[in-house]
Amino acid sequence: MELKTKIKAEENSQELFITREFDLPLELLFKAYEDAEIVEQWMGTKVIKLENQKHGSWRFETSHDGQVVFSATGVILEFFPNEKITRTFEMENSPFPVQLEFLTFESTDENKSKLTIQQIFKSIDYRNQLLKMPFAKGLSMAHDRLQEIFNPSK
Repeated sequence: MELKTKIKAEENSQELFITREFDLPLELLFKAYEDAEIVEQWMGTKVIKLENQKHGSWRFETSHDGQVVFSATGVILEFFPNEKITRTFEMENSPFPVQLEFLTFESTDENKSKLTIQQIFKSIDYRNQLLKMPFAKGLSMAHDRLQEIFNPSK
């Protein structure tokens, strides 16, 4: 089955581009990234902090049997509702250094929208390590849940 979330990673580049088109109006897509309760639903993780403002910070944690198995944190550098979020992303207790993410939201018509994420890594090697993990499948599944939250029939 083909993944709906597309990842483009050019050779010899420290970045990758993630794109996904949703059957959602722009405002709902953006809300799925700014509303902590909705983020928890589609990401399947606990939102500890989500300060949607310039110089705000965020923190997500996933637990299993009472133990934190995944935590990520970052700083929001830019926050323009229904347009873009620029933030850092750091997975704690992992070999990956901080990444820079540019999330761009655009309306493609009245009831459809598109998300583009540009991720920049410290090195090509770190980017390639991430791509060897089940990253693409997991992200596409999360985006499928995002779509399902707002439009169960899609």
